[in-house]
Amino acid sequence: MKPLIILIVLFNFTIASSLMAQVDTTKSKIPFEGLDQTWYNGGDRRTTAPVLESKYFTGTMMLDANYTYSFTNPNDNTVVGSTALARNNETQVALAVIGGEFNYKNARGKLFLQMGTNSTVIPRDDYSPYRGQYQLPNVYRYLAEAYAGYHFDKWRGINVDMGMFVSYIGLNSYYQVENWEYQASYTSDNTPWFFNGVRIQIFPTKNLKIEPWIINGWQSYAKYNKMPGLGGNITWIPNNNVKLLTNDYWGTDTGGVPERIRVHSDNSLLVRYYNHPEARGVSQIAFSLTGDIGYEKGGGVNGFHSDPVKGPAQYFVSGMFYNRVWFNKNKFAWTLGGGFINNPGRYLVLYPTGDASPLPNPYNPTQTEGTHPFDTSPGSQFSGFDYSTNFDWMPNQSLTWRIEYVHRYASVPYFAGPGGVTSPTGYTTTAFGPGTAYPNWAPDLAHLEDRIIFAMLFRI
Repeated sequence: MKPLIILIVLFNFTIASSLMAQVDTTKSKIPFEGLDQTWYNGGDRRTTAPVLESKYFTGTMMLDANYTYSFTNPNDNTVVGSTALARNNETQVALAVIGGEFNYKNARGKLFLQMGTNSTVIPRDDYSPYRGQYQLPNVYRYLAEAYAGYHFDKWRGINVDMGMFVSYIGLNSYYQVENWEYQASYTSDNTPWFFNGVRIQIFPTKNLKIEPWIINGWQSYAKYNKMPGLGGNITWIPNNNVKLLTNDYWGTDTGGVPERIRVHSDNSLLVRYYNHPEARGVSQIAFSLTGDIGYEKGGGVNGFHSDPVKGPAQYFVSGMFYNRVWFNKNKFAWTLGGGFINNPGRYLVLYPTGDASPLPNPYNPTQTEGTHPFDTSPGSQFSGFDYSTNFDWMPNQSLTWRIEYVHRYASVPYFAGPGGVTSPTGYTTTAFGPGTAYPNWAPDLAHLEDRIIFAMLFRI
């Protein structure tokens, strides 16, 4: 077993064991009771109970709409390398969600139905539906979350659930209304947003959550190979102003290469270092720091070090930092931050959309959708950085208006250039090439992009 795996296991076991020693025996059964969680990056900022709350059902409705202006102005308006955006210079509904949480005695369940561009943009790099029959992208496309389970009255509670869950690897929430930034940094944008499987939530104390996962794989509707993915989360909130969490994963997620393993560790620290919620000037200041490290090994790649026999290095190192300042009783906020990525082998890089996509053709899995696929072979290099700043107006807990500036850079041509990334006549693979009206056309990819995003985020 590699040293990184041992360190991750020992680190998580040590934390969990030391915190478990403080098992809570009080009569109260509410996890994180009394702790202020409204300021987190990737967390629910509501300060009062949901509007649609009753004894057995709590309803939710969300709408995430954006307009993004690209300074590159690609002629096909296609956004490359983002799970938050789909179209340039257009108003888009990224996500519309309706559903709720159910509970009766100790039975529990959650169903969030989704529509919008995110339902296609987020799972687009999932190869698993091409293994076997059934159109899984269509089956699951309209489900954001769908699970049911049972709550055991032990300690602060134990939940055992099965279904589809949102993933918080990379810190950011699946729902933009909970995030400090709209366009996520590389760390969040290139790590999972959802998983299918079994989740066990254990709350031994008011301040601690331990959450094992047995899942189909790394943001995959089905399994790539024969073994399920294994992972989990440990979250520790010692007080109102600090949150620590680690998410860790082990699986075999490369289609057709069952001997290749993937190991990933995602770790975040959130600190609120100023808090005067009634102030009309600065009312809160907080930062979030996230660092990810992982690798793939076997099947022609060799983790952190290249080897002439075992193959080239294939690993993932990334980080991101954001600082947020709230004003006027938390009605306004300014966020500044960014991050970096280094991913030799490009195994977690979002594939460019359009003709640069290397994903299989859904009607012929032996062919790619595009004639100019993005190189994701072992040994291919990719690194990049990004920074952004935004300003939020939050007139109440249900509504956020946001304006954001984003700059992103990649070490290889990656983002959509002025010529776009789809064919001159639309998204086809036969309108160009030898013997056509566009024999020399190719996707126009650039090293960098700058954009401004206008967003409206609503939730009740």
